[in-house]
Order: sequence, then C-alpha cells, then structure tokens
Amino acid sequence: MARTRKQTEETLIVCHLDELLQAADMTLTELSKRVGVSIVNLSLLKNGHAKAIRFSTLSAICHALACDVGDLLTVYRP
Repeated sequence: MARTRKQTEETLIVCHLDELLQAADMTLTELSKRVGVSIVNLSLLKNGHAKAIRFSTLSAICHALACDVGDLLTVYRP
C-alpha cells in the first residue's frame, strides 16, 4: 500500500519524550506542572499523535528535562 503525503509527513518526526522522562525520573504529571501544558497534550506528543508544538512549549520541555530539541525530536529515516 502506497503511503500518502499526509501519512509520510506524520511519521517523519519521532518524539522521545517517554525515554527522556524515564532518564530524568520524572512523571508526565510532574512535567505538566513544570511546563504549564496539560497532561493530555503532553500525552499526545509522547505517543506521536500531536499535530504541532509551539516553540515556547518545546523550549519549556527541553528546559525542564535538561535536553536539546534534537534529544526530544528526531527525523525518522527509513
């Protein structure tokens, strides 16, 4: 089955939030409180279902987890 452009674009970016949370020994609830983003929105990001992320949110997550954007998000190259 051929991939559509939309499917391809949605799967190109991989989020490593789960791994970073484990490394920081932090829960999604704690991260939510630290960055001021709902647990639901962070869960969407963590599970790869987010359609967009604000730069301010990205910056706050990276600050809270002491990581760089490239640690949080990577490009999937099949």
